[in-house]
Amino acid sequence: MAQIIEARPDNIHWGYFEAARPAVAEIASGGRVMIRTYSGAPNVTPSDDSLFTVAPEQRAIHSEVTRQMLPGHILTGPVAVSGAQPGMVLEVRIIDIELNSDWGWNIIRPGAGALPDDFTEEHLFHIALDTQRQIGTLPWGQEVPLAPFFGVMGVAPPAERGTLTSIIPSDFGGNLDLKELIPGSILYLPIFVEGALFSVGDGHAAQGNGEVCVTAIETGLNGTFELIVRDDLHFTMPRAETPTHHITMGINPDLDEAARQALREMITLICGQTALSREEAYVLCSITCDLNVTQLVNQHKGVHAMLSKERLR
Repeated sequence: MAQIIEARPDNIHWGYFEAARPAVAEIASGGRVMIRTYSGAPNVTPSDDSLFTVAPEQRAIHSEVTRQMLPGHILTGPVAVSGAQPGMVLEVRIIDIELNSDWGWNIIRPGAGALPDDFTEEHLFHIALDTQRQIGTLPWGQEVPLAPFFGVMGVAPPAERGTLTSIIPSDFGGNLDLKELIPGSILYLPIFVEGALFSVGDGHAAQGNGEVCVTAIETGLNGTFELIVRDDLHFTMPRAETPTHHITMGINPDLDEAARQALREMITLICGQTALSREEAYVLCSITCDLNVTQLVNQHKGVHAMLSKERLR
């Protein structure tokens, strides 16, 4: 039975990660937790007389919680995991993700995104979400398939880094915007503080690699996770896996450097799981590994490398 963490004012932190924030709950390693989240500040939220339903809890967050950093995400947590210590890895098994809203939003902000100088006016779009059909209807009538995932999943950064914006992803995870992290996938996060302190938010109903206009279909999601402390793993960057692929990540203000980091991480992974030399692993990557642009819009850009598990059998 999963412990439930509600997205209410006393269980969320808005816009930041920090080691000093106390846990709102604690679970044993291997335990399950269901975490509710909401997405969006008052300026992007539909009015009460619209066709959409805004949860009272989201309205309460708007009225009762002070945003620490602008812009930033509404994050539920953190959840402490018993036995987690710095130097270990938190294995986040994504069991289930479900929509908890009948609407999502997307916004173009001048001066931001992959084309910061091409659009000079702000444009807000509300998007109807059909939870039964798993379809989003864009304002001009076009339907798009939904594939919900959390844009932000992370642990607390080292205490000496202080309070960090939720916008910029880093070695503790955070705003990764990796659309492969759907149910059945696993995220691995280096642990920097006792308890790990896992938080989640930034629900996306659908997103393309790049998230080019700054936002996806932003929405509220409920996620069920199994959190496992791994004292046999020691990573310096987040990793992930799907049922079919290994994933390594690069994060850097420079897109080329992010790609290099993701590739070096994949070479390290290959050498750790096979008897191949670094030269052989490099060749294998060139022949069979795909480098994908995760996102271009979070100040530090993301690249993820994907390698079929069949290549390492």
